[in-house]
Amino acid sequence: MNPKTLYLVLPCYNEAAVIKETAKRLQNKLSVLIQQGKVANTSKIVFVNDGSNDQTWQMIEDLHRFDEVFSGLHLPRNHGHQQALLAGLMAVKNLCDITISMDADLQDDIDAIDHMLEKYEEGNDIVYAVRNNRDTDTWFKRKSASVYYRLLKGFGGNHIIAHHADYRLMSRQALAGLSEFKEVNLFLRGMIPLLGFRHEIVYYTRGERFAGNSKYTLKKMIQFGVEGITSFSVAPLRFIFLLGLVSFIVSIGFGIFFFIHHFIGHTVSGWSSLIVSIWAIGSLQLLSLGIIGEYIAKTYLEAKGRPRYLIQEFLNDVGEERYFNKQEMGER
Repeated sequence: MNPKTLYLVLPCYNEAAVIKETAKRLQNKLSVLIQQGKVANTSKIVFVNDGSNDQTWQMIEDLHRFDEVFSGLHLPRNHGHQQALLAGLMAVKNLCDITISMDADLQDDIDAIDHMLEKYEEGNDIVYAVRNNRDTDTWFKRKSASVYYRLLKGFGGNHIIAHHADYRLMSRQALAGLSEFKEVNLFLRGMIPLLGFRHEIVYYTRGERFAGNSKYTLKKMIQFGVEGITSFSVAPLRFIFLLGLVSFIVSIGFGIFFFIHHFIGHTVSGWSSLIVSIWAIGSLQLLSLGIIGEYIAKTYLEAKGRPRYLIQEFLNDVGEERYFNKQEMGER
């Protein structure tokens, strides 16, 4: 069997502190894989610059000039991790046989690539790299992740691979399938399992960042979590319906209770119970409106038909042909 062309796709946002070391380690890994005949010598490392405001893009350009194994995709503004990753995958889907996406911070164990390629050779179009533990996370992050995955499962997200981020292998066929998904609100960890292609899992130990700080703040984690739930489940809307139904039944019960007490001469006491009731009902209404508003906002964004990302430059040498695209729009 002829070796396949592998493209490693790495979204980058303000990763100037780590990108040189990442490039060095991945270049060494790719060289070994090529020498072992596991991948073709046309394989490449693609850094996707997600509108960084540090020296990340300049460093990617330098790497590309230094060695053609390094390619660069430049997004003119920050679109977010999921959009940047999708931009990279869609840019290379017709240039390679397989892709492996991973973060640029060196926390993903690059030795897991060997096992992912083995699973691909066994006939799997998608291979998920899943953390075997979360020992490097804080207590809060471990607990919140555990609760989040239980919530996803409860809201109908049984297809989502728990403790899998975006470290995965995808074949060209799987990428072609992914390109058929047109939504703007992206949650790739939920979209890719929906493709239905044969898949397998490999486990790895996630390490510490080589340098710099995590770009995933608490605010971004919450936004990403909400995106994951609302992108693949209408369970929150059904929960509102059930909550309203229960509240209606309870209100009927209270009405009967107070009606009986009125005619037997008992006085309904206290304004405090009235205030508590008003606050409780008001809070439930605001919560319900917020959940409904989240879905309406998603519908609004989808209806606008805006591109998910814009590509300003794509540096990629293939033989003697050089791709240097300007102002390319992302597919919808």
